[in-house]
Parts: sequence; C-alpha cells; structure tokens
Amino acid sequence: MRSGVRGAPKFLLTPVVAFVAMMGNLAADAAYVVLIPLSAVLYAAAGRHPIAGIAASFAGVSGGFSANLLPGQLDALLFGITEAAAEQVAPGSNANIAGNWFFIAAMLVVFLPVIWAVTDLIVEPRLKRFTPPDGGAAVTLAGIDAPLSKKEARGLGAAGLASLLVCALWAIFVFGPGTPLVDEEAASAPARLTPFYQSPVGGFFLLFLAAGWAYGAAAGTVKNHRDIVRMMSEAMGDLSYYLILAFAAAHFVAMFNWSNLGLIFDVQGAEAIERSGLPMPVLLSLIVVFTASINIFIGSASAKWALIAPVLVPMMMLLGISPEMTTAAYRVGDGVTNIISPLMVYFPLVLTFAQRWRTDFGLGSLTALMLPYSVWLLIIGLCLTFGWVYLDLPLGPDAGVGFTLPPDGG
Repeated sequence: MRSGVRGAPKFLLTPVVAFVAMMGNLAADAAYVVLIPLSAVLYAAAGRHPIAGIAASFAGVSGGFSANLLPGQLDALLFGITEAAAEQVAPGSNANIAGNWFFIAAMLVVFLPVIWAVTDLIVEPRLKRFTPPDGGAAVTLAGIDAPLSKKEARGLGAAGLASLLVCALWAIFVFGPGTPLVDEEAASAPARLTPFYQSPVGGFFLLFLAAGWAYGAAAGTVKNHRDIVRMMSEAMGDLSYYLILAFAAAHFVAMFNWSNLGLIFDVQGAEAIERSGLPMPVLLSLIVVFTASINIFIGSASAKWALIAPVLVPMMMLLGISPEMTTAAYRVGDGVTNIISPLMVYFPLVLTFAQRWRTDFGLGSLTALMLPYSVWLLIIGLCLTFGWVYLDLPLGPDAGVGFTLPPDGG
C-alpha cells in the first residue's frame, strides 16, 4: 500500500488512494490501520488537506468494502453462509466463491470516479484551510511516509515472483491435460469446472503464504520456518472473533433450517412479493436499501448476512433470483453506510486519525464528512444493481442473475 500511493502525481492522488483502498480489502483490516493514516500524510505532503485523504481512503476501504478486482476472504465468508441458506430450497447446493467476481470488479470501476469526484469537488472544498505545523513543513506520522528501504523493495520483488509462480501453477492445474481442477467425466461444462470453483480458498491460502514467506525471507523479517509458525499463530489469534461468530452463526442457521420457519417465511414472503408485481430490478434495489438501513445498527457484514440470508436467499430463489445475485445486492447495501455508522468497529479509530490533524474534529464531524460519499455510493450502487439485472449480465463464472428450481426442488 505504501509503495503504491507514495509516487502518485498530485492530480491523481485521490483516485490512486481510492483504488489502493478498495484493493486493500484483500489484506483485511490492514487497510484501515495502514492506508488511512498514510493517506493523510501524503495529502499534507502534497499541500492538500490531510483529512480529505482520510475521507478518500476511508470511503474506499469501508464504503467500497466489497469492490475489488479479485475475489477474497469476504467472498469465501459470505458464500459459505449463502450456500447453507440456499440448501433450504435446493439441497446439495454448492457455493461458487467467484460467483460475484464480475460484479465486484464493476463496483470498483464505478465507485472509483465517485470517490474521486466527491473528494475533490465536495469534501475537500468544504474543509477549512489547513496549515501544517513546523512552519509549513510536510508532516511525518511515525515515519509512515518514508521511502521503501532496499530490503523492503527486494521483499516486494520476491513476493511478486512468488505470486506469479503460484498463479502459473494454478493455471496449469486448470488448463493442462488431466488436471485435478477439471472433472473431464462430468456431463456439462459448468459441472466440469466444479473442482475449479471450489479451489480458490486453498489457492488464496497458498498465494498469500508464498508471497508473505518470500517477502519475509528477502526483507529479513522471516529467518526460518519457526517465524512463519509464530506469525500464523498470531493471525489465528486475530481470527478468534470470527471463529466465535461462525460457531454461533452455524448453530443459528442449523436451528432455523430444523424448525422449518425459514421455509414458511420464504414461501409466504415469495407469494406476497409475487402478488405485488414488483419487477426483479426494483425488488433487488429494495434489498440494497434494506441492507444499507440495518447496516447502520449492525456493522459486521457476516453477522448481518447470517441473520437475514436464511430468509432472503431462499425467498429470492423461489422468485427466480439466484443466490449469487441476492448476495451481490446485499454487498452493495452493506458497504455504502459503513462510513456513517458510529457502531462500525473502525469508526473510532478513523476519528482518532482525524484528531491528530484537527483536535476539534468530533464524531458528528466525521459522520457529516462521510455523508456525501454514502449518498452517492448508494445512488450509483442502486443504478449498478438495477442495470445489471435489467441487462441480465453474468455475475461471475457460471453465475447468472436468474435461478430455476430443480425438478425435485418444489
């Protein structure tokens, strides 16, 4: 992240920061901790208001939470819940982790100019003129804007080579003859690619492991395999919150399925919606608005999805909407109001970053600062969802907007 944004020209600083912020979600929480304070430093060094940098990066990391050019850990998490919910209507459903790949890439493309325009045309002009301390010198925050050292540059090069090797190996497994990721005996093309659709979780694990180990070995931060074990143990400690949440969510979904309440709600709700005559694009747009509304009160993406997916996914399937499309609509609404919710777990951290530059910057100031991003991201997200359904575009490999019940799934 530091290497990607430091060399950006002044007039491209905002789009570069927004792009790296959205891509930074592949690194999970690191984007909040690293990129947001770094953006403030870079804006100050460029003679621009540092809080505008905080706003742009916060909008990219959190407002564009699902927008990315690649599927990542969030896809694996959400589609695991989607698969369990879809089994109420279609037993034996297999979630495709790349089922929203094309959609989230399009989200990045359309959200990038929105964040750029809102930052440069709305947010930054409203901020009071910023006078850097120390007689106008650029401010350095704990050395975070320092250039890369030789070891760090060497580590990034090694990590890039390791990533290319893993991707090349993955491509051989897909396109080579007799590979384990293609079922040659399956009857249809989608069925032949089922092993490939199930492989990204393991593939991403190997990708990040190889890249991280190569970087550490070249940069000198990893001496031997014991360092890798220690770092992975620390990472599992960070995952303890998710493991507890997943345990509770799994029991909730299982009990909900066992009670058949979900099936009752699904059938009754589907019949009521069908009688209303709402077009599919309007229906999915309402899901976006509904998700954006409850997201203000429940910040966790997985917690919300674990609560509403057992009802929402099967109900939409009964109306002819695929689980992938329902998940995509949920993801649009989930991100756009993160940045105005004080209950979002990183909201106080971002406020602390802003107060390093303006001591009088309070909770209401941050909410008001981020409100234009939330409004415009919601509007563009709704347009994207509406247009995607109207044009019936593929959401990802072997993932479309519509859904047809299996012969025995009535």
